[in-house]
Amino acid sequence: MVVSTVRPKTTTPTLLPQESLPAAYAAVMTLNADARELLGLIAGSPEPVAPSTYFHTIHPPNFDASAAEDDPRREVWVEKQIGLYGEMLKLHEGGLIRIVHPSNGERGDLMEVTEAGHAVLA
Repeated sequence: MVVSTVRPKTTTPTLLPQESLPAAYAAVMTLNADARELLGLIAGSPEPVAPSTYFHTIHPPNFDASAAEDDPRREVWVEKQIGLYGEMLKLHEGGLIRIVHPSNGERGDLMEVTEAGHAVLA
């Protein structure tokens, strides 16, 4: 038996320029309702904003302030708030929002929507 040692000719993959990656990602990215609403609220801000500013707007508390910490409504609400942080990270990693002013210990990162983010909202 003869084994060929000739390697097949390979082609070099075509890479997108770095500045095109967020737009390319945004073109195929689908957003859930929370992420889309968060992106829209950030886009509507006249200046860079901490996305967590809108968390209570998207999921307002549906319990009294005096509710016990183990109240099921409070626990569900806390999970939704944590989920919004995850959505914010996905938006950032996807190139749909960017940090304009990093956090300074008194406030969180101030962010704005990128061109790719605006394209997703269009």
